[in-house]
Order: sequence, then C-alpha cells, then structure tokens
Amino acid sequence: MTDVVRLELQGEIALITVNNPPVNALGHAVRQGLLQAFQSAEADSQVRAVVLVCEGNTFIAGADIKEFGKPPQSPSLPEVIEVIEGGSKPSVAVIHGTALGGGLEVALGCHYRIARHEAKVGLPEVKLGLLPGAGGTQRLPRLAGVAKALDMIVSGTPINAAEAVEHNIVDELFEGDLNEAGLAYARRMVEEGRAPRRSGEQTRGLENADNEALIRAKHADVAKRMPGLFSPLRCIAAVEAATKLPLAEGLKRERELFAECLNSPQRGALIHSFFAERQASKINDLPADVKPRAIKTAAVIGGGTMGVGIALCFANAGIPVKLLEINDEALQRGLQRARDTYAASVKRGSLTEEAMEKRLKLVTGVIDYGELADADLVVEAVFEEMGVKQKVFEQLDAVCKPGAILASNTSSLDLNAIAAFTKRPEDVVGLHFFSPANVMRLLEVVRGEKTSNEVLATAMAIGKKLKKVSVVVGVCDGFVGNRMVFQYGREAEFLLEEGATPQQVDGALRNFGMAMGPFAMRDLSGLDIGQAIRKRQRADLPADRDFPTVSDKLCAAGMLGQKTGAGYYRYEPGNRTPLENPELAPMLEAASQEKGIERRELDEQYIVERTIYALVNEGAKILEEGIAQRSSDIDVIYLNGYGFPAFRGGPMYYADSVGLHTVLARVKELHARCGDWWKPAPLLEKLAAEGRTFTEWQAGR
Repeated sequence: MTDVVRLELQGEIALITVNNPPVNALGHAVRQGLLQAFQSAEADSQVRAVVLVCEGNTFIAGADIKEFGKPPQSPSLPEVIEVIEGGSKPSVAVIHGTALGGGLEVALGCHYRIARHEAKVGLPEVKLGLLPGAGGTQRLPRLAGVAKALDMIVSGTPINAAEAVEHNIVDELFEGDLNEAGLAYARRMVEEGRAPRRSGEQTRGLENADNEALIRAKHADVAKRMPGLFSPLRCIAAVEAATKLPLAEGLKRERELFAECLNSPQRGALIHSFFAERQASKINDLPADVKPRAIKTAAVIGGGTMGVGIALCFANAGIPVKLLEINDEALQRGLQRARDTYAASVKRGSLTEEAMEKRLKLVTGVIDYGELADADLVVEAVFEEMGVKQKVFEQLDAVCKPGAILASNTSSLDLNAIAAFTKRPEDVVGLHFFSPANVMRLLEVVRGEKTSNEVLATAMAIGKKLKKVSVVVGVCDGFVGNRMVFQYGREAEFLLEEGATPQQVDGALRNFGMAMGPFAMRDLSGLDIGQAIRKRQRADLPADRDFPTVSDKLCAAGMLGQKTGAGYYRYEPGNRTPLENPELAPMLEAASQEKGIERRELDEQYIVERTIYALVNEGAKILEEGIAQRSSDIDVIYLNGYGFPAFRGGPMYYADSVGLHTVLARVKELHARCGDWWKPAPLLEKLAAEGRTFTEWQAGR
C-alpha cells in the first residue's frame, strides 16, 4: 500500500480506504495504492468481498491537477481499473460527495456501487477538452444506455444519486456511516453468493434502443449548440464504439480518441481556462490573515431586472435579503418579477414549487431606507447615473450600521467618486453583477482606492457563497469587461460603416465561437444603455476621434433593440429571433456617405481580427495600468461574462496562441489606417519584441 491508500481486513471483507485530501484525487500514489490493495485482496484466500471507500468530504473527485502536463507515470488509471474489474471477488464502491471523471471510472470498475443520497456522479472531462480515457465511454453506455451516457459525457454535467440509480449506474442509496454501509452491503453480497458483475460485460444498456439514431441526434445537437468544439464529437465517437465493438476493442478506440483530444490545441485553451478560474480567487497583495466579515443579511436597492436578479442570488444562497424600491407600486412589480423568475424555473423543472416558496420567503420588500439599518451588506442597483448613485449612497451612509458593506453594481462609473459620497469609503466596494444576475456566473469585484482589505476579502467570500466566479478589478471607466467590450463594439459598428451588415459581423463572430454576435447582444441589452455611455464619454474625446453613428441613428428613430421590437434587427412580438430590419439599410448608407466611405465587401477573417484584436490591445493596456492582476483574470472575465469561446482560452490566451508579433503587426496596420483608437499598447509592443507571451509576463518569466 501507500500512505494514501490502506487495506484492512474486517473478517472476510477487505476494506480499502483512500485518504488523499482534499478531494482524494487520483495522483500517482493513489493509483499505485489502489493497484496494490486490490491485488492483495485478490491474493488473500480469507477475503470474499472488497469494499472501496474514501475519507473526507468526497469519493474520488477526479484526476490530480498537479499532474496536468507532466509525463504519465505507471500504473495508469486504465491499468488500475482493469485489475479492479477483473477481480474474482465481488467489489463495491461506496460513493459520497462526488465521483467525477476518473473517480466515477474507478467506481464503474467495481462490480457494484452504492451512494449516499446527496452524492453526485459525472464525467466532466469534456470541459477540459478531453474525453473519459479510462473506460468511462465504454462502461457507462453498457449500464445506463446510450442516451444517458451521451448526455453525461458530452455535457460533462454531473447527475444526482437518485438519477444514477434510475439509470443503473448506482445499485442502491444509503444514509449514515460509509464504512458501516459498505461492510453491510459486502456481507450481504457474500451471504447471497453474488459473483462479480463486471460493467464491461453488461449489455442491458445497449439493448432495446435505436442507438444509431441516438448517435445521429447527438451529432446534430452538438453541431448546433457547440460549433467548433473538438472533444464533444470525439466523445460521441467513443460512445458509438461501445455500441459496435467488444470491450477490449472499444477501450482501444477510446484511447485513440483520447490521444486526439490530448493533442488538440483546444485542450490547452480549456486547461488554461480551468486553472485561470482557480487563480482568479487569489489576490496578490491581500494578507493571508485577513478575515472576512460575517454576512448574515443583505439588501438590494432597486427592483428592476438587475436588482431582482441580485436579490435572488442571495435568496438562492439562503441569505435573507430586503428589496427596496421608491414606492409600493414599484416594489410590487419587483416582487412579482422575483416570483415570475422562480416560476419559470419551476416550469422548466429545475426548481420545485416547495423550493420556490422557501426562497421567496427570504425576499422581503421595503420602501423605507430605515428598514436597512440591520443589513450586513447592501448592493445598490439603480439607474447608471452619478447623481442617482449619490442620493442612494448618502442615504445608506446615514442609516446603515457601522461595519455594513456598501456595494455598488455600477458597470462603468467611478467607484472612488461613489465612495466619496459616504463618510466610510473603506466600506465601499463594487459588486458588478452581469445580467441576468441570477444566471450569469461572473462577478467583477471592484476595489476602490480606499476599500479595506477586510471588505475586499468579504466581497470575494460572498461571491463564492453566491456561486459566482469572482475577479478583482481596479477602478477605471468600465473596469475590465465593459472597458474592453466598448472597443469591441465600437469596431464592430465601424465595420457597418465600411460595408458589413449586422448579420455578417454577428455570423463571423459566432463562427469564431462567440456565444452571440455584438449586434444581437446590443439589441438584447438595449441600445439606449450604450448611447448614455457614449454621451458621457464624448465630452472627453480627443478632437481627432469620434464614435460610429449607426447606433445613434437607431436610437433617434426609437429603435432600441428587443424592448422596442427593432434595433439592429427586427423582432416579432413574443419572439426573440433576430430578423432583418429593412429600415437599417438606408441608415448604413447614410452613415458611410457622411464619412466619405465607399462601402465594400469584408471577409470573415478581417471582421474577426478587427474586433478581437481590439479586445487584446485594450487588455494589454489594462494589464499595464494594473486594473487587472493578471492576463488570465481578463480571460476569466470574458469566458464567464461575455460569451468568449472557452476552447480559445479567452482573448489574452488567444493572442498568445496566435503569436503577439502577428497580433501587433495587424494592430499597427489598423493604427495607420484607422487612427489612434488603434494605438498599440506599450506592453503588447514590448512582449512582441521580446518574443514573450502575456502568460509568461504574468508568471514573471
């Protein structure tokens, strides 16, 4: 055995225990220990059954991320599982917490599986650009059927224990002590004379279904929902092999497809995304001994879409929250909006009626600021205008208790100016949620000049409790996400003046992998929001610069996007499908003529470079100014808040993969032709000249 795996005899039962905190990851020592323990149990004539259990909060939760990128060490996980499954004595995996990736594959190698009610199982490798490479694509379909296996493997989403029982992945559920449950089950196996039941020899999941049709349907689904992604198609191919090949040949095909994924550039980008998200929670200059404040109650100012979404985030986390509006009529609209949002989840089946009512009881409506006196955290989510913010924060300063955190959801305004409206700027922080706040994972935590370390630590802790991906950013116009997307959107609109249509631009960027094109996104959020920002920013523009004018023309015509039924696209009542807006074409012609531009055909590569490189150049400026701690933080923001394709790793990682010298050459060309909007970032010039990357720069290499 090894230090992390031990074997104990409990009469005729071999109890194998994994103890590799925090998540019992399948590092080399665990694999070696499992191999030795199962071989010892097999060789011991006293042993009649084997129990596999894990200490701590979870079963084996997957691979050891510390081994990512390192040469493989024997024994490999497939070798270990082959020994487990090939044992002559029945074995049972006792699952609690999560059995993910290789952890579930180990459990599938055991002959039987039991799980606590709260446990979850899954194969999330696709999220790292891979596929299950230790038999998961071969054994799972044989137990659960092709439809369920495809769903789990292609999505990477875990399922709960009850669903695992329903689909024959788990044999039964239990409560209570792990060892007691496992030993009791093993003794029952011995008493009943049960033989090993090897997953790889099962056929029930492959029978009584049109597997070819299921494979075809999943191909079509992936082509529609995951265009450009490499590993999902290989996942489908691996599951298809399980329907056509004996286990040994299927396992060989799985390894071939796994190797293809391993060598794909997308895998590197997805691994980068995985580590970048974990790195984002670390604040470079925050002392380790800083303790967050306790947040037991919260409040939100503003009952609009954003304010209600933020309030629901707290309710979802079990935190009582007060929702404040200016009068009872507005408050009732906000509370109804909250109920309607939850009701939609109930209708979709993602929330029970009982859970909805429980969460709604945590949301209390108020119209008096005095009701907020006991709140530990207050989030302002009112209209994006500094005068409105000033009134809110002056009132909060007057009524909130000492130590209460005063947060602004501002998406672009100066947080330091907002903090100055109070006598406690050290308690003010930005919590920039993304709409819809109860759905979007990203939270920009804006650190003001005077935000205290304790408040910053609390903001990050509450973000984690709300299940957000929280990233610390500094104060500037638009912070990180919106400051960069402004450059992206501006260049997209300049493309319209040069000769493109919204459909061409959006189509090119969707083909690149963006979740939405910039014009569909603007129509969704409302063109009036961008107009208000442009109006504020125009006052500070140099004389030689201006913004594109197409959006201004649409706003002047009352076409503000989906909310008015027309914007860059036209929308039928009750339908969000973008259709061509016939009134836009003359506006595009007029905008081009006003600037003396002869409209021309633009190719897809030019459209992508014109928009994505604008993101990269601005990101380099943000890094140099210290607004973001690291380039990977920028990637996290764009992956989680702006629909940037995960398989490209984020804008900064993408630039690294293209080559900064290539990006800089295009930026210089656009600077010469399009003016100082495209002035190259000094950091981009420096790194390109030195042959380095943003990733190397942030790592100090």
